[in-house]
Amino acid sequence: MISVEHVKVSYGGPNVVDDVSFDIPSGRITGLIGPNGAGKTTMFNAIAGHVGLAGGRILLEGKDITGLKPHQRAARGLARTFQIPHEFSQLTVIENFMAAAATPIGENVFNVIFRRGRFAAEEEATYRAARDMVTFLEIDHVKDEKAGNLSGGQKKLLELGRALMRKPKIILLDEIGAGINRTLLAKISDKILLLNKEQGLTFCLIEHDLDYVSKLCDEVIVMAQGTLLTRGSVDDVRQDARVIEAYFGGGKYEAQS
Repeated sequence: MISVEHVKVSYGGPNVVDDVSFDIPSGRITGLIGPNGAGKTTMFNAIAGHVGLAGGRILLEGKDITGLKPHQRAARGLARTFQIPHEFSQLTVIENFMAAAATPIGENVFNVIFRRGRFAAEEEATYRAARDMVTFLEIDHVKDEKAGNLSGGQKKLLELGRALMRKPKIILLDEIGAGINRTLLAKISDKILLLNKEQGLTFCLIEHDLDYVSKLCDEVIVMAQGTLLTRGSVDDVRQDARVIEAYFGGGKYEAQS
């Protein structure tokens, strides 16, 4: 689904992602893990088009998307969520879903929400899809609440729903479980597993909780200090001396060639 080939990212100094290559297979749930500062979110930003590359390329379904802007990648089926949700705080949950369906980054929110006479047929279909998303995520009780008033966990569900409204082929989930209670975390996990099993939707997720990762992911990719360290099952990487050193030792490691 996604191929990362010798990707380098720099913010003007040393590379924060340095010659990293890996594949995210179609129809699977893949974890991207590593200690703080490993370059995981920067890698997501590179895949989604939010930062430019200092080298390498990124392919989606075999086609080079390196030069595409985020909304162009979204139009090809790539969606992502953020560690800090990016909701439209003054719009309701329903309106947030409608805005996400209309455009990858919400440029035409005014048209979608307020010029309903002009877009009556499209708006009705979008509204039905938004209602279906509310039902799927089990957040009917807050559907008319302004997004800015939601709890942290509800905002994470909203973020997932906004990504799903574009009918993507792959979703990058950046710490979707961070800062939320176990009940909502379990609900999000169930939805991810259901979408993967029933719709074949591909996921790649950044998450620090390895127990949570082990319940969701078929395989994990491990980064450390901006490079690829290893990949394999959660059980395998937990026993890898290089991973233990990167997480807990604070020393050097030998990166995978």
